[in-house]
This record gives sequence, C-alpha cells and structure tokens, in this order.
Amino acid sequence: MAAEQATVAEEEYLQTMYWLQEAGLQITAANIARAMQVSAPTVHEMIGRLETDNLVTRASDKSLRFTKSGQEHAAGIVRRHRLIERFLTDVFDIPWDQVHEEAERLEHWMSPVVEERMLNAIGDAKTCPHGHPIYEGARVEGVPLADVEVGAKVMLLRFENEAEDLLHYLMDTGLKPGMKGDVAVSGDERVEVEVDGRRLSVSRSVAETVSVTADPSPPPRVALPEQLVFARERYGR
Repeated sequence: MAAEQATVAEEEYLQTMYWLQEAGLQITAANIARAMQVSAPTVHEMIGRLETDNLVTRASDKSLRFTKSGQEHAAGIVRRHRLIERFLTDVFDIPWDQVHEEAERLEHWMSPVVEERMLNAIGDAKTCPHGHPIYEGARVEGVPLADVEVGAKVMLLRFENEAEDLLHYLMDTGLKPGMKGDVAVSGDERVEVEVDGRRLSVSRSVAETVSVTADPSPPPRVALPEQLVFARERYGR
C-alpha cells in the first residue's frame, strides 16, 4: 500500500508518532499505547501494518523510525490538522478552544485543492491557534512555564496538551500563544503571569504543559515531563 492510500486508522497512528518525535520522545509501542490510550496488542497489530506498508521501520532496540514516505505522510497529516484549526479560527471565527476536535474529523478528507485554498485564506500565519507550527521544521524550542522563575519575562509559544477540556480551561484563564508577560508567582500549586497589569493564573500541572520562551531561561530538562505526552485524551495537532 502506498503512503497516499494509508487508512484513517493508520493516519491516526502516524500523527501520534509524529508528535512523539516532534517532542523529542522515543517512538515505542508503549509510548504510542499510552498516548493514544489503547491496548498494547492493538498497537502491535497496527505497527505491523505500518511496517508492511513501508511507513515505519523497527530498530534493534524495538523503537520505531519513519521511512521517508512515512515521515512525509505524517507531516502532511499534522500540517492539515493545524491548518484546519487556523482556518476555522481565523476565517470561521470559531474560538480556538473548540477547533481541535473539528480538525480531528476533517483532516483525513482534505483534498490538495482545499488545502491550497485554506493556505491562501490564512495568509502568513505560521502556527495553529494553539501555537504549533503548521510547517515541518519551524518549531521554536521552549521550556515549561512551570520551570520559569519569578521575575522572568516570558512569551507563550504553545499549549502542548490539546485535550479539549484543558483548552477550555486555558481559554478561561486568558492565556494564549503569542502573549508576553512576567512570571509573578511560581508556587507548588499555582503559576501566575502578569500581562498588562492582569494576573493570569493556572495550576502548576497545567503550567507544565505550556511552553514559553523565558529570560532568564531555566536550566534545560533531560526530557519533557510525562504529562506533556500522556495526560492528554488524544493527540491533536
């Protein structure tokens, strides 16, 4: 089967694997199962199909790698998803906390013609409304807001967790990608960012899922915290 003929189920797996790769996490059957909240036997069956279709290969340590066609196909799925989110927000004026699930339903059925028209409609936008790059290779590295010290200046890059209930919560706080402010509080329970005289507060667990640039920047972590991957209901982007 050619990559262009991948099934919807295969595309869901490719999308999850792309996100793991993008986040710098190892692509393994266990990580895929946890991220997608499916059973190990189900994942192993799908991995076999992806290997047969020449979309992934398995390394000696049992981790997975995209083939060239697999990488291109996965990147295309993610690009369409993020493009749809931006289009729905900018053109249809749907709030950004409501577009993720809509994009999940539409991303598999977009034709090249529709994709081109959507790209024209969003103009020079480079990210989805949650801050993720539409185009492969354009991801700006950030740090979790939870790691940033009080007094640091921050710019919000993106929301790493796109579970719908969490996006609703973030919308209610007033935080959004592109916003600039100063960290006013960084406690065990809450993190607060001061923006134009307003204090915007999130729980520390949510602050773990908000990527920012910071000055001064905290020391880098060895790996991203697990909740950035596995607390989500489903991967989106």
